[in-house]
Amino acid sequence: MSARVLVVDDIPANVKLLEARLSAEYFDVVTACNGAQALEAASRAECDIILLDVMMPDMDGFEVCRRLKSNPATHFIPVVMVTALDSPADRVRGLEAGADDFLTKPVSDVVLIARVRSLTRLKMMTDELRMRALTSMEMGVQAPERAAVADTGAGGRILLVDDRPSSYERLAPVLATEHAVDVEPNPAEALFHAAEGNYDLLIISLGLENFDGLRLCGQARSLERTRQVPILAIAETDNNARLLRGLEIGVNDYLSRPVDKNELLARARTQIRRRRYTDHLRDNVQHSIEAAITDALTGLHNRRYMETHLGTLGEQASSRGKSLALMMLDIDFFKAVNDTYGHEAGDEVLREFAVRIRKSIRGIDLACRYGGEEFVIVMPETDMQVAGMVAERLRRAIAAEPFVIDKGARQIQVTISVGLAALERRGEPMTDILKRADLALYRAKHDGRNRVVAAAA
Repeated sequence: MSARVLVVDDIPANVKLLEARLSAEYFDVVTACNGAQALEAASRAECDIILLDVMMPDMDGFEVCRRLKSNPATHFIPVVMVTALDSPADRVRGLEAGADDFLTKPVSDVVLIARVRSLTRLKMMTDELRMRALTSMEMGVQAPERAAVADTGAGGRILLVDDRPSSYERLAPVLATEHAVDVEPNPAEALFHAAEGNYDLLIISLGLENFDGLRLCGQARSLERTRQVPILAIAETDNNARLLRGLEIGVNDYLSRPVDKNELLARARTQIRRRRYTDHLRDNVQHSIEAAITDALTGLHNRRYMETHLGTLGEQASSRGKSLALMMLDIDFFKAVNDTYGHEAGDEVLREFAVRIRKSIRGIDLACRYGGEEFVIVMPETDMQVAGMVAERLRRAIAAEPFVIDKGARQIQVTISVGLAALERRGEPMTDILKRADLALYRAKHDGRNRVVAAAA
């Protein structure tokens, strides 16, 4: 995994040392000697992670970090503060400024590389989500960066997995000042609890008495329902080997005992903020996927989706020896509705028409807006006789009740014409069935409209 690391330090010797360590692990390293240069480089998207010294002239690392994290354009870049300051208060100050981690000099090469790898892996995953979310943002969905900047990280749901009462009785009340906290003292039940609880953060002790805490972390990462939940590990002092192994299998952050209360809260807030940000990105991606396959006006699937899935439905019917029917519908004289009452009234008719379609078909049926006032309904495991009954029921439902337009001020009568076709032989292309349904629809309209016509066998 290659990534670009921005090293920020006003002492050239420190820069060269970090550059040598990172380059040996095949990271691409860029440098800055002060905060202003760091902000400029980050704004140009020249880095995947920032190693930031705290003690610098003009603008210290805390201020640089605050500016990076308060800017939606750079908020998502991981920041690791590297400094000689080693008091819990300094770590908390850095975390509250938005830092993703806080490493104290002299930094072990193994710890440094492990943290850089872990955070750049997370950054690359976030970048992929951000790239996929661009489509939905272009369609007007609000980008999540601004919400992330304003998020305090409070109000999360946390599961604390710890089997030592002397530990969880101290930690749980601290976390409960800002979050809803559940304690699971039985590690064997923890994974089930985590999967069912919809948590924003798992805090797992690596010093469980009769259970391997790292194995629990690995199981949480392998389970679909907990794969995206951040994990904060609590380890015994100087147990670097287990911590590094934890980072490799997906632990997001860690604390060493004795746990400082303020640092615990600060790291929990950081992980919860990140979870919410990535969840927003995933929601945007899901929205863009739904928008790509859904007709915005009617809420039915669009023609692209139908054409993509039509072949699959045909293959399934053929391979299982099942019947399949297809219905093509057209609203009669729809142009006259638009010309007489306006396009807004036409849109009202289309929306209500889609509602009546949903009420008349089964859950397994696929209803799509084919284009304009034309619709297609694909009915798996349905022969022509049953399809004809469904089509006639839908035709009557449309004709029997007037459509309300002009926001309730007027009612108009609407009718539809329907063409039916069915799968005639195994392996038959669905495009052939669609053509036969289209021809049947043409005959229905030619014969006077407001009728159902089945394709000739």
